[in-house]
Amino acid sequence: MAIRPLVGVIACRRIVEGHPAHMVTDKYVRTLRDYGLEPVMLPVWEDVETCAAGALLDRLDGLVLTGSYTNVLPDRYGANRIAENTREDRDRDSAAMTWIPLALERCLPLLGICRGFQEFNVAFGGTLYQAVQKVEGKLDHREPEGDRSEKYSPTHSLDIRPGGRLAALFQEPRASVNSLHQQGIDRLGEGLRVEAVAPDGLIEAVSVIDAPNFTLAVQWHPEWQPREHPLYAAIFEGFASACRGDAT
Repeated sequence: MAIRPLVGVIACRRIVEGHPAHMVTDKYVRTLRDYGLEPVMLPVWEDVETCAAGALLDRLDGLVLTGSYTNVLPDRYGANRIAENTREDRDRDSAAMTWIPLALERCLPLLGICRGFQEFNVAFGGTLYQAVQKVEGKLDHREPEGDRSEKYSPTHSLDIRPGGRLAALFQEPRASVNSLHQQGIDRLGEGLRVEAVAPDGLIEAVSVIDAPNFTLAVQWHPEWQPREHPLYAAIFEGFASACRGDAT
C-alpha cells in the first residue's frame, strides 16, 4: 500500500464535558482522507512558541489551518475587542502564528480555511473586521439559519482574479461559495496577493506572493461536500498534489 502524505491539521482548544480538549471537526479530516492524504491532529499547547515547532513541521508533508467558531485575538493586530467578538482561542493563536512562518520557510504546502484564512492575514501583519455586517457597504456574511445543508449551501458569487494561484487551479472566472463568517480581512497583510473577492469587495482568498509551493487561504468552507462543487474540489486536488510533491 502506498504511503499517504502526512498532513498536520491544527486543533482548537475547547472545554468538552468540563475538561480542556484539543479537537478537529470531522469534515476536515474526512475530506483530506478522501483526497488521498493522511491527516494528523496537531495539539495547540500553551508553550508552542517555545517548543520544537520546526522539528514537528519537518515530519509533515502539508499543513491545514481549519475554520472555527473562535476568532483571532484582536491584540494580535493592534485592535480592541468589540462587543460582537465573543469567542477566543489564545492557544490556537499562538500555534498558528508560530507555524505559518515556519511552514513557509520549509516550503510546506499550506491551506487556510475561514479562521485559518484570517490567521494568514494577521500573520502577515494585516488586520480584520471583527463584524463585517456592521461595515458600510459590506454584505452580511454570517452563518445562515437552517440545517447543515442549508448553512453550507452557496450564498454569494466569487470573482476570481486572473493570473493567480486559484485561477491556475480553477479555470472559470466566477463561482458560488458558502459564507459562514462574521470576521474578514480589513487591511491586507504585506506579502499576500488577493486571489478572489465577494460581490461587496470583501477579500475571500489570498496566496503568498512568490511562494514556491502551494500556499492558499480561503474565507469560505471548501471542505463541505467538495465533490459536488468543482471549485472546492480543485482546491483539495491542488493541495493534495503539492503534498505528494507532484511536479507542477
